[in-house]
Amino acid sequence: MTFLTSLRPAWPRWSGPLLVLALLSASASLSVAQTGLPPVGAGVSGLPSLGDGAGMTVAEERRLGDRIARDIYRDPDYLDDPVLVDYLQSVWQPLLAAARTRGDVAPELSERLAWELMISRDKRVNAFALPGGYLGVNLGLLAVTERPEELASVLAHELSHVSQRHIARMIATQDRLAPWMLGAMILGALAARSNVDVANAAIAGSQAVAAQSQLNFSRDMEREADRVGFGMLTGAGFDGRGFVSMFDKLQQAGRLNDDGSFPYLRSHPLTGERIADMRARLPLVGAAPVHGPLRQGAAGGAGQLGPSTQLHVLMAARARVLAENSPDRWRDWQQNGSSAAASPGDRYAAAYASLRLGQRAQALALAQRLRGEVELSQRTAVDQLQLEILLSPGAPLTAAELTLRAQLGDKAWAGGSRAGMLLGAQAALASDQPQRASARLLDWVVQHPRDALAWQTLARAQQVQGQTLRAVRAEAESRVAQRDYAGALDRFKAAQALPAVLRAADPIELAIVDSRRREVEVLLREAESEK
Repeated sequence: MTFLTSLRPAWPRWSGPLLVLALLSASASLSVAQTGLPPVGAGVSGLPSLGDGAGMTVAEERRLGDRIARDIYRDPDYLDDPVLVDYLQSVWQPLLAAARTRGDVAPELSERLAWELMISRDKRVNAFALPGGYLGVNLGLLAVTERPEELASVLAHELSHVSQRHIARMIATQDRLAPWMLGAMILGALAARSNVDVANAAIAGSQAVAAQSQLNFSRDMEREADRVGFGMLTGAGFDGRGFVSMFDKLQQAGRLNDDGSFPYLRSHPLTGERIADMRARLPLVGAAPVHGPLRQGAAGGAGQLGPSTQLHVLMAARARVLAENSPDRWRDWQQNGSSAAASPGDRYAAAYASLRLGQRAQALALAQRLRGEVELSQRTAVDQLQLEILLSPGAPLTAAELTLRAQLGDKAWAGGSRAGMLLGAQAALASDQPQRASARLLDWVVQHPRDALAWQTLARAQQVQGQTLRAVRAEAESRVAQRDYAGALDRFKAAQALPAVLRAADPIELAIVDSRRREVEVLLREAESEK
């Protein structure tokens, strides 16, 4: 199943064309060797052997992916929504674990690639693999899927492109482009930063559009990603019918419209052969071993493997609202989800749309109503929604609402999830308990130093306590987490330039700042040398 992966422009505005620029620049500077697709039986699960002339090295691929990720982090459509991130991770991590257990992900790839999901606000149905083990997911994909196994089938397909090193091998083919063609595409990519229409004109006008075929996965690679992805999906405990139902959904969408909502259907239409292949594999699933631990998901019901369908419905509703910027559309969802016969998904969308409309009382009433309508196992998701609503700006909370916010904050912390931790920290800050928030956040960032949002929240908590040096350092660490080394260096310098009385008050923290500044200066020089 093609989901407009890796080398095709996928991120909104200029990031997609910038991706083309990065890939083409890499092909010119790395001088990678040309290679073809290895036999299906090569290696474990058809995995190409590493270091056999298959193109760029794993280290080069990771560096290229890091460069692209830096630009994506700065894109306004990059979204770190802790609730959706937690849900996507509950689908993604079992797939990755199954791939490692099955041998689809070689030890070197497992250790050296990022294996990181990134969310875009884009409401077009899309997901894509990037070099270095980064995978992107549009809100539109989550919004259109109806069950977790459909979403998992997409992620498994993308994961297979990474594990089979399709991206690195496709980059190798860029050496075949004529210099004038390469230059025209780079020109178009640069122009896209300010004007997409100008970029397209530059590419088309130079006839470099003919080289676009070099940026698409081959049919062999797509079939291989289907087969390996199906094994990952079922190996992780997901229903293999998710692949088939997702194929059916895409095929139906292709028949009914071509309005740009399903962009990959134009560049990589589904074929009857691929659909038939997935259908033929379903009878074999029952005899296939399940690799990795069977998952009793936190959101799953009794006997439910992994995230439940009802939780997926709630998260799809959240994605729909987050992807939409029209107040009129929010009001439509609000009205639709306020009826007595509204489904849980519609009710969640109504509550979240009310929150985005600034109607806190209406949002809370709908969320509390929803809590009584969902299964017991889904109430954590609704409680997190209630806490978000109670933390939103508006009129002062009543005594009962303050009590509920404190209770929900404690419950969120006890859950152990990232979203719960961050919401609990915000609740503590709102309740004038910054020390409590700082203590929990410090424990978290020690274990998760790449969590930019946690560092930003910690900076707020420390600033409230008058710990200016620590707050500025936390701001710098949040920039490091998103690979904005120039911005991080600026904040470390700002920390060192604080008045002497503030620096002298915390000598250990100042020593950490001095050390981290030197480390970031090295990272910045390395990043600039790769441009």
